[in-house]
Amino acid sequence: MKIKTKQITVTAIMLAICILSQFFKNLSVYITGPIINAALILTVVYAGLACGIILSIITPITSFFITGSPIMAAIPAMFPCIMIGNILLAVAVGLLRKKIGKTAGLPVSIVIGAVLKAAFMGILISLIVLPAFLPAKMQPMMHALQLQFSLTQLITAIIGGVYAVIIATVLNKTSLAEE
Repeated sequence: MKIKTKQITVTAIMLAICILSQFFKNLSVYITGPIINAALILTVVYAGLACGIILSIITPITSFFITGSPIMAAIPAMFPCIMIGNILLAVAVGLLRKKIGKTAGLPVSIVIGAVLKAAFMGILISLIVLPAFLPAKMQPMMHALQLQFSLTQLITAIIGGVYAVIIATVLNKTSLAEE
């Protein structure tokens, strides 16, 4: 598969938006999360699934370097879990939006992807990784972290999906993305 200039440009713009939003992560995950999820979705819509997957892998790494999350530093196994959660969202949008239909395809694929992402991260991170690897000094944060890597993922993916649908509708004026 050959990646074209448009795909590189769209992916680079979306990565820049993700990186900028990550500077606000310490304010609220409800600012950064929806922006990153919207960027993942829009990358899939306008640059293709491969570029969406690339962005899904890069964003947790850039987030760590920008915010220096002590949880991620303490439990490096979370990186691939977050990457796979992002990839599930991207794959659902990439594979389902055209199959479902022109009008409902994008919103429905986003909801399916958001549920898959939240369920995967909720089960793997909240119920397996955190209980097994969270350092003793961080144990008081367990419940909040479990919530952050389950229900919060669903909420931020849905909000990001709403942003993506609005942006795609505006960009396409009469119909959702046709690629």
